[in-house]
Amino acid sequence: MFPQQLRQLSRHLVRQLGMLNNHCGTMPLTPVQVHTLIELEQGPYSVSQMAQYLNVEKSNASRNLAILLNQGLVTTIHHPTDPRGQLSQLTPTGQQLLQQLHHQLDNNNQCILDQLDEDEINHLNKSLLRYSRAITATEQQQGYTIRPITALDNAAMAAVIRNVSVEYGLTGDKGYSVNDPILDNMAHVYQPDNSNYWVIEKDQRILGGGGIAALTEQEDWCELQKMYFLPQLRGKGLARKIAVQALKFARQQGYKGCYLETTAVLKEAIYLYQSLGFIEIPHPMGNTGHASCEMKMIKTF
Repeated sequence: MFPQQLRQLSRHLVRQLGMLNNHCGTMPLTPVQVHTLIELEQGPYSVSQMAQYLNVEKSNASRNLAILLNQGLVTTIHHPTDPRGQLSQLTPTGQQLLQQLHHQLDNNNQCILDQLDEDEINHLNKSLLRYSRAITATEQQQGYTIRPITALDNAAMAAVIRNVSVEYGLTGDKGYSVNDPILDNMAHVYQPDNSNYWVIEKDQRILGGGGIAALTEQEDWCELQKMYFLPQLRGKGLARKIAVQALKFARQQGYKGCYLETTAVLKEAIYLYQSLGFIEIPHPMGNTGHASCEMKMIKTF
């Protein structure tokens, strides 16, 4: 899918769902006002909180709360910790109207879901969740740069790998390759055309990275390698972005699939690999030198 196709599909869905109308369903409420009422089910909230939850400007949130107040659907109460502040909450009329709207919209959406088989519904659910998370991740990744490694990054990336290894107890005395000399010369190691390594940089500081290279004994397969990220990078979707970039590169190079080795200690990494479609296999694919990594996983293309 190309960006233009995604935009076209999004426009079509917005129109079909009536998001351009000045009412939602049969209710005399705009979509923003309906979303405001739905958020207030968990309230009460301040104007600033409502603007944050709806991802709109504060003036927009304030204006719609005022309209709902005038309609008797919302009321205000004193803020418990701010003498000058107010919180908005649903009135009994607002709660009743919202329940009617929930019922109406649930019925409408059930009619849509009735057009889909169970496996299609499951696939749609997973895809929409992944798309929503991608939107959030994109916002959180502002200011970070992902680029191919250079010789100037070697020392910094080696330090990241060794520091993260120590953090998780993956030390040399346990058989992990933190003392491997190739860590100090990664730009050269990933120089071949069928391999690549990307680093994540912010404010001229290297904070993590990951790469792809051919398996030594099965060169029509590649291996996802050296995915290491400092704590300040985690939770922003950057590890997934590196992995996705590596898998796209691998397909372009004509690999049949991707292999990786990891350890049960790296729970976040395992969850990431599983979400990308990797499955565990019982035996290694060749001698990678990672004897201490007890988990082997593959993804076919």
